[in-house]
Amino acid sequence: MSTCATFQIEHLQCLDANGKLRSNAPALAKDLATLVNLYKQMLYVRIFDAKAVALQRTGKLGTYASCLGHEAVHVGIGSAMRPEDCFAPSYREYGAQFCRGVQAREVLMYWGGDERGNDYAVPRHDFAWCVPIATQCLHAAGAALAYKLRGEPRVAVCCVGDGGSSKADFYGAINVTGAMALPLVAVIINNQWAISVPRKSQTGAQTLAQKGIAAGLPCLQVDGNDLIAVRTAMDAALDRARRGEGGTVIEAVTYRLSDHTTADDARRYRDDAEVKAAWTLEPMKRLRAYLEACKAWDERQEDTWKAECANRVDTEVNAYLESTAQPVTAMFDYTYAELPMDLARQREAALAAEQGH
Repeated sequence: MSTCATFQIEHLQCLDANGKLRSNAPALAKDLATLVNLYKQMLYVRIFDAKAVALQRTGKLGTYASCLGHEAVHVGIGSAMRPEDCFAPSYREYGAQFCRGVQAREVLMYWGGDERGNDYAVPRHDFAWCVPIATQCLHAAGAALAYKLRGEPRVAVCCVGDGGSSKADFYGAINVTGAMALPLVAVIINNQWAISVPRKSQTGAQTLAQKGIAAGLPCLQVDGNDLIAVRTAMDAALDRARRGEGGTVIEAVTYRLSDHTTADDARRYRDDAEVKAAWTLEPMKRLRAYLEACKAWDERQEDTWKAECANRVDTEVNAYLESTAQPVTAMFDYTYAELPMDLARQREAALAAEQGH
């Protein structure tokens, strides 16, 4: 018996858990000005996230999906993309979306039940939040196909969770990407838990990155708590796609430090010791330690930026809270060119009920 093919999955880490730089670090590691800006974006995301959870707990926001612990993955993805690229998120990649121009008030409007939050002022060509698991991967593949057919040097990027990477939508997207050499970068954000199902129960694969092998795509696993590693992997994958060399699958290994959403209680299925251990690996303190060691960041800058972030977030929250509610008829008016008879009757009843109050 002979061997017809062999494969291996490489793991990329540039900063260890203590913020120490490993050997053969990429050029980005020495670009301290860029890293400071990225760290500031991560800190803004964390402060926004805490505020959003507080709004939900006080009844001012609907169910909300926290991104706590995902800051390096999300900012690494969004900051690497060009404005003309296309992003197909799931439902918690706020850091990537903020990098691309989405406003915090739009995030709040969406989770507050107002679909106008999905109508981003910027970027107009990105996809809306996608709660159905993994379907956004097919949307991104379709965009990537359009870019290839038009001969445009643009790339589609999608994110999917560890659980979502087992869905047929994900496999279909990466399969067509490999078959047609589409400019698609699929990032599996492996935060260890698909709601209450642990990573070990989801698949027998040794890594999630290797799922791209069957599609004929380059695959890489990165430390998702290491912003330098995530950004380096994204830069390479985006450049490859833009050159017409096809797609890439990246697995970013991180941890969901929060509940799945504010409707979840992760204490029912996760050990406290596991969560405590994950906090020692979290991305914020790792990058901060590195920047402080390089004399590029200090406590005074940290406090000043936190205060500025708090003010910026408060401005966004006020804009959300002061937004005028849509009429009840809005739920009927933007799906059909000609409203079906049964929905027309429901629209009339809803309007009558609203006017009656």
